[in-house]
Amino acid sequence: MSIGRRSLLAAAGATALGATIAPTAAGAARSQEPPPPATADEAIAELLRGNRRFVHGTTRHPHQNVAAIHRLAAAQDPFVITLGCADSRVPSEILFDQGLGDIFDNRVAGNIVDDLLLGSIEYAAEHFEPPLLLVLGHERCGAISATVDILRDGGEAPGHIAAIVEALTPIVEPVLDRPGDPVENGVRANVRAQVAALLAQSRIIREKVEAGRMGVAGARYDLDTGKVTLL
Repeated sequence: MSIGRRSLLAAAGATALGATIAPTAAGAARSQEPPPPATADEAIAELLRGNRRFVHGTTRHPHQNVAAIHRLAAAQDPFVITLGCADSRVPSEILFDQGLGDIFDNRVAGNIVDDLLLGSIEYAAEHFEPPLLLVLGHERCGAISATVDILRDGGEAPGHIAAIVEALTPIVEPVLDRPGDPVENGVRANVRAQVAALLAQSRIIREKVEAGRMGVAGARYDLDTGKVTLL
């Protein structure tokens, strides 16, 4: 596609909303905001700036008001796709101090790429063309911990939790006996493995990366400090 979908969506949203919503001070303020990140490096920088605000207690809570609701009703234009863990302590919008329409967030225990998650991510990549896809793991991940316990002590995970352990086993097992904490080793190995899986399994993502239109990165969230670190 020669014309970026981000530009088309922004223009369509502005046209549709302009017919029904009169200009307001909030809308004028929005128009004066810097444009959303256009490259992977800019997107990473914006996320890390937001995370620093979160860690230091100076959050701005952007795009979390009625004006944002109205502005986004016609179209969305996220600047990043995230694949994160479903853990209740790791919501991307909060820890990166972002708001409505900023993050296309996909979350599942263990931040594992499967066909359904990959379809969701590819949908966002095709329709919104954000410059960044970020895999976000976190300290003391329960899915990784359960996999470590079963690999070391035997037994089976109950119900469909077994599917999570099965998916994580080939990633966690090779790092089980490395120096350091086995869960932490597994968390880091899993982030890197999911980044590799996204590129290996998705032609859509791979072509965007090869064309320089998208970057794929991995990161780790620290439950104790709130800080996100790139891996």
